[in-house]
Amino acid sequence: MSDGFYEAVGGHAAFDRIVRRFYEGIKTDDILRPMYPDDLDGAVWRLTAFLEQYWGGPTSYSDERGHPRLRARHAAFRIDDVARDRWLHHMTTAVDAESLSPLHRETLMDYLDRAAHAMVNTMGDVDRGDRTAL
Repeated sequence: MSDGFYEAVGGHAAFDRIVRRFYEGIKTDDILRPMYPDDLDGAVWRLTAFLEQYWGGPTSYSDERGHPRLRARHAAFRIDDVARDRWLHHMTTAVDAESLSPLHRETLMDYLDRAAHAMVNTMGDVDRGDRTAL
């Protein structure tokens, strides 16, 4: 991805705001919250760094964690269509609050939608009690 998108949407400050808003929604989500550690600071850093790197910003994510391996890193979680849709709801709310240009919003949401669909690894009803945190 060209470094133009990262700068055009506001760089680190914009991605940090989006991710922090996203996690505000996660904090009260009964489906998604159990998938995250008690302390969300690490999750905030990882998602911010990942998105920044993907969109042309600093390579801090790979420098510290190596290849993203998104599916492998999320394989421990039973992610169904309900979890995916909840994740997309919180992310859409966070992105929309940033007031990006229509083209930048559509570009970012298209990626996030595809990524969320790619994480689904469970079909049908999920016994929500079986979920464990990373």
